[in-house]
Amino acid sequence: MKVMIIGGTSGIGLALAEHYARQGATLALCGRDTGRLDGHALARHERVVRYQFDIADRAALEQAVGQFSRAGLDLLIVTAGQYTDAAAIAANREATLPVVRTNIGGLYHAFDAAGDVMRQQGHGHMVAVASIAGLLDDYPNASLYSASKRAAIAICDAYRKALAPFGIAVTTIVPGYVDTAALRSLNRGDASGKPFLQSEAQAVARMADAIDRRAERCVFPWQLHWQVRVFNLLPRALQRLRKK
Repeated sequence: MKVMIIGGTSGIGLALAEHYARQGATLALCGRDTGRLDGHALARHERVVRYQFDIADRAALEQAVGQFSRAGLDLLIVTAGQYTDAAAIAANREATLPVVRTNIGGLYHAFDAAGDVMRQQGHGHMVAVASIAGLLDDYPNASLYSASKRAAIAICDAYRKALAPFGIAVTTIVPGYVDTAALRSLNRGDASGKPFLQSEAQAVARMADAIDRRAERCVFPWQLHWQVRVFNLLPRALQRLRKK
C-alpha cells in the first residue's frame, strides 16, 4: 500500500505514519520542514521518502504527488493545519492568511491533485483530519479557525460525492482535543485542562479504524460532540459568552 501523509513530519501525522509503517506501507511524509524527522526511526526506513513543501504551494504539492504516485497512490491523509487566535489577529492582520491558505486552500489542492491520480487508476482513499471546532455553527465572535475547519469538512463532503462514482472514498476525521506537542505549546506546555482530552495513541487508534472501514466521518469523543450539538441550539445571546 502506498500512503502519502501531508503533515506527516510531526504530531498526529507522524503517529499515523508509524501505524502504517508497521503495516508494511510505502510512505511519503510531507511537511514544511522535513528536517523534523532527522533522528526519527522512520527517517531511516527503506520504504519512507520525504517531500518538503508548504501545502499552500500548489505547484510544489502537485510535483510531490506526481513523483510519489508514479506507481499508484492508495491513501492520501492530510493532517496539515494552521491555528491562530483573536489576539494574534489583532496584533497582525496577516495572521489570518496562513489559516485560510492551509486549512482550506491547501486541503483543496491536495484533494484535487490526489483525486486526479486516483480517478485514473480507478480506486483510492482520501482522508482529512479536521476538528470538532468545525462542527460549531457560525455564532457571534466565532473564531476564524472554526470557520476554516467548517470549510474543510464541507470540502470533504463535496469531494466524497464527486468521487464516489470513480470508486474513491473520502473520510473526514473530526477529533476533539488530542494531547499533542502542538496543543501543549498553545497551552503553556500543559493541555491537561482541555475537556475530554484524548491521548495521541487513543486518537490514532480511532482514526486508523475509521480509515480501515472507509467511514465517511469519524467524530470523537462523543462527549464533546454532544456538547457542540447542544451549544449550536443555544440562543445567540448565550453563545456570545463562550470563551474561545
